[in-house]
Amino acid sequence: MPYQHEFPQKDGLVYLNHAAVAPWPQRSYAAIEAFSRENVTFGATHYPQWMKTEQQLRERLKTLLNASSSDEIALQKNTSEALSVIAYGIDWQAGDEIIISDEEFPSNRIVWESLAQYGVKLLQINLEGPEPEQNLLNAITGKTRLLAISSVQYASGIALDLSRLGAACKQQNILFCVDAIQSLGVLPMDVDAINADFVVADGHKWLLGPEGLAVFYCRHTRQEQLKLHQYGWHMLADAGNYTTKTWRSAENARRFECGSPNMLAAHALNASLGLLLEVGVDVIEGRVRQLSHYLRKQLQQEPDIKLLSPQADRFTAGITTFHVEGVNQQALYQALMKAEVICANRGGGIRFSPHFYQTEALLDEALVRLRHCIKACG
Repeated sequence: MPYQHEFPQKDGLVYLNHAAVAPWPQRSYAAIEAFSRENVTFGATHYPQWMKTEQQLRERLKTLLNASSSDEIALQKNTSEALSVIAYGIDWQAGDEIIISDEEFPSNRIVWESLAQYGVKLLQINLEGPEPEQNLLNAITGKTRLLAISSVQYASGIALDLSRLGAACKQQNILFCVDAIQSLGVLPMDVDAINADFVVADGHKWLLGPEGLAVFYCRHTRQEQLKLHQYGWHMLADAGNYTTKTWRSAENARRFECGSPNMLAAHALNASLGLLLEVGVDVIEGRVRQLSHYLRKQLQQEPDIKLLSPQADRFTAGITTFHVEGVNQQALYQALMKAEVICANRGGGIRFSPHFYQTEALLDEALVRLRHCIKACG
């Protein structure tokens, strides 16, 4: 792959854990190195230039999401914070219902469960069957206020048809929230095409960025509908005026950013997004699907391995989870990590998640080590 030089990882390391925390590309390391050197040498002398970098990051996120404007982009610390802004910004009424799946990562479950104190009911819908989207839509009632779903489920790896879900929500005046942390940077995202009201995603997985910085897309028409619970100088319309005694919230998504930005992470994530956009998300999607299909085909040839991820092409993204019969999965996971196959123990099995810059040869090496670990744990 032409971009392998961007990932000078340790010899012998087989990194298949992009669905957890991804390695940075070389250019992101260089951006942080330069930013650190500038801080040591000049302090904040060039802060206006830093703000230009942050704005470039917003523009790149806008492009990645195909949003109408960077004014619809807020920067948050993580996915959980962004979801909390949504959950506690909506004016809930007792009896309102929220629909999620029963496979959600805790970030997209706990925040909605916490609303039970206001009389809000949470429905967790099973995704099994040939039409998981229909399972979710069948749960809609006249009391449904919000559908919150992960674009790709973190354990099974199932990718959902967001356009179908979003169209139904729009038709029935239901808020549509997408946790895109397991797809943004791998699968194309068009917030208008899917009729999303909110999209959230951390930067440290498929976006190849650092922890501590996330994107929060909030459709312009929904911004003032979310009550604010955090206040500070940065979320003001006139953020640079430190002496005024009167103030109002910004009329864009910056209203959700109460204080100073994470400039360090912004420089790194901006560089990472530069790489992804340079390669092209369509190209990345094709390559990740190729790797996923190759990996699943090889795993299916192993007699004791059962795929837990769906096999239909339309459900495929970057996550492949499998279970090895007769083997303790935790022991197998620990053996794989010791063998430097970096993966995760999720959903009752082992989760592999390769990214676009990797090769089939790397997957072959992972499979060789997997077979060795299975024998050692058997």
